[in-house]
Amino acid sequence: MKNAETAVRTDGKADREGSLRERAYRLLRGMIEDGQIKRGERLLEAEIVRAFGISRSPARQALKWLCRDGLVEELPGRGYRVAGAPAGTVGDAVLDPVKISTPRQWERMYKEVEQQLFAQTLFGSVRINEQRLAQHFDVSRTVTRDLLARMHGFGLVTKDSAGHWIAGRMNPDRIRDLYEMRWLLEPPALLQAARIAPRATLAAMRDHVVATRAASPIDSAEFNGVEKELHIDLLGLCPNQEILSALRRTHLLFGPTRYLFDPYLGIPIEMIEDALNEHLAIIDLLLAGQPERAAEALRTHLVDAVDRWLRRFEITRRMSPQQCPPWLAQV
Repeated sequence: MKNAETAVRTDGKADREGSLRERAYRLLRGMIEDGQIKRGERLLEAEIVRAFGISRSPARQALKWLCRDGLVEELPGRGYRVAGAPAGTVGDAVLDPVKISTPRQWERMYKEVEQQLFAQTLFGSVRINEQRLAQHFDVSRTVTRDLLARMHGFGLVTKDSAGHWIAGRMNPDRIRDLYEMRWLLEPPALLQAARIAPRATLAAMRDHVVATRAASPIDSAEFNGVEKELHIDLLGLCPNQEILSALRRTHLLFGPTRYLFDPYLGIPIEMIEDALNEHLAIIDLLLAGQPERAAEALRTHLVDAVDRWLRRFEITRRMSPQQCPPWLAQV
């Protein structure tokens, strides 16, 4: 029986189903990496459903993500075999029952609040009314403070001199300044991370880019995952914590990639494909053992990305702002 005392992180998944599949994926990944699920063992969707008390959909998606990462391989009959053992399974994995908790209250509201803030701040600064926000979602003020504190952590909201929560306008100058930080800091971080990045990790990243690019339509969550894997997860291997700390201030730039088909936040599909092609080129250079060229390609990617981000302002200039929800007011 496999012990399931493994920490699971949700990375801001807002909807219940997304949170469950993310938790199931991270729980299984941790059990494989810790050796609780052995190499060569077969993982069955039905066993995950039974042990975790979830439906087939999140169990199936968790297995697909593990396959994408190269941790398991799909069997021709049914199920998945944990990679890294000689041919032939050594039996089915049997999992201890574990309750995957439903998302905390602030997680359930995160996506809607974030999407509204990004769309509104393309037009101007807005103020969040904590009391109305709590009333709108039928939660306590403690929950809303939890949510806003997390958004404050990556710069989406700040507090003004009167103690009000403000989401500042995302004007072109601010975008250019944030990207300048990125193209100055990310290439040297990549050079340091490349020295210790496992080749299997790079190969899994490449497979993810290829699969995301091939999808029609391209999935927002998958594209966001591609962005995160290169710019946050891989760069997170860099041992220089001061660089990583400074880069956290730029992470709000990733927000709109979670909403590619929002009328205000989306950009033309050909620009998304360009970004994926640039990711692929960077990863291929790393796999070819050319980190210096990969770092230069990353810098070029970030310089070009400024225009892609600013395209949102061209789109919104032709549109009227959407009405503010009751918990937001224009400043």
